[in-house]
Amino acid sequence: MDSSQNMTEGNGGNGSLSAQANDTATANASANDPKENLNQVINSIQKNLGLIHQLYLTVSSFNAASQAPLLQRLNGLITELDNMDKLAEKCNIQVPMEVLNLIDDGKNPDEFTRDVINSCIAKNQVTKGKTDGFKVLFHLSFPSSHFMGGAWLKL
Repeated sequence: MDSSQNMTEGNGGNGSLSAQANDTATANASANDPKENLNQVINSIQKNLGLIHQLYLTVSSFNAASQAPLLQRLNGLITELDNMDKLAEKCNIQVPMEVLNLIDDGKNPDEFTRDVINSCIAKNQVTKGKTDGFKVLFHLSFPSSHFMGGAWLKL
């Protein structure tokens, strides 16, 4: 028995209102926590995937007797999609356009992350080289002075 059937039998009716009310109460309790909001959206996506799989199984073996469960599962999916949409409004996720373009091109978005990290490493090496160069230049220009921890020291 799936969760939508449990809700229906437990309330003697549609049942989606109490589940939606519980989800809304949980969402309101953690409206300020971005990580919790994201976890709720992820859970909702997983629940939707499960409902779509159940719907697929119902449709693939459809007969006249399975019309009521099919309608229940469709209503459950619509309710959960609506819930997911409401939860998603609370998430402020910004995805770089480059990542979306990679996905559209059928590539792995991890490539973008790897390229950004490699770029940061290269810039860091250039900056370190510059600071090392300035240290050498400083010590050649002022051999009797030494700069340590934010204070000038005379050697």
